[in-house]
Formats: sequence, structure tokens, C-alpha cells
Amino acid sequence: MVTPARRQHGLLPDLIDWAESFPSMFGFRPASGIQGIRVEDFVEDGMYVVRAELPGIDPGKDVTITVDDRLLTISAERSEQTTEKNRSEFRYGSFSRAVALPADAKEEDIKASYAKGILTVRVPVDETAKVHRKIEIETGDES
Repeated sequence: MVTPARRQHGLLPDLIDWAESFPSMFGFRPASGIQGIRVEDFVEDGMYVVRAELPGIDPGKDVTITVDDRLLTISAERSEQTTEKNRSEFRYGSFSRAVALPADAKEEDIKASYAKGILTVRVPVDETAKVHRKIEIETGDES
């Protein structure tokens, strides 16, 4: 079963996602140098999973994943150069995204893989610690 994770992050990643959603027909482009990493996170089969879109990146050379005090940070750098007759063009930039790990995450057992432009980070979580119960609602009818 897949459960959406409760993400705790700052305002900037949401603004980047919002800005990137504008149609290009309006001529809007995000400011040069501001690049975000699109991520999705969820809990599945005892794992907290973070998937990040990182196409065209060499994960062994250009990506760093760190964890510090329940904060998982994915950082990447991209550089690209195109050379054609009488012209050349280059693009570069660095970007990062931080995601708060669940309180029951086992940081020492984090694993990461990269395939087809998607970085997947899997963090085991202790599902036995979760207690689910129904909360009764009291009504205060004062007649």
C-alpha cells in the first residue's frame, strides 16, 4: 500500500514548482540560475521513498546525498556544452532539495539508486511504532 508522506519543507520548493507550471506561451521563464529538483515522496512496504527527477546527470559524479538530524538533502550539479559551427553554448547550475525524514526513519540503512533520469532514495521506517485509532467527536449541545 502506498501512503503519501507528510512533507515538511520551506516555501522555496513550492514556489519553484509553481513557477515551472506556467505555460511557456506567456514567455515566462524562471530566473537564470534558479533550478529546483522535482521530488515525490511516499511510504510503501515499510520504506519512506523519495524520487527525484535528475535527467542527464551522472549520479556517481554530480549527485550528493546527505542526511543530518533527520534532514535528507539531495544536491546536484549540471554542466552542459553544445558546440556547433560558428557558435557554442553552455549551461550550468547547481541545485538541491531537502526533505524531513519521518521520526521513525532508520538513517543508517538508507539506500539510493538511479535509473532513467530518476534518483530513488529508500529509507526503512519502523512501522510497528505507529498506532492508529479513531478519535471520537464530542458535541456540546446547549439547549
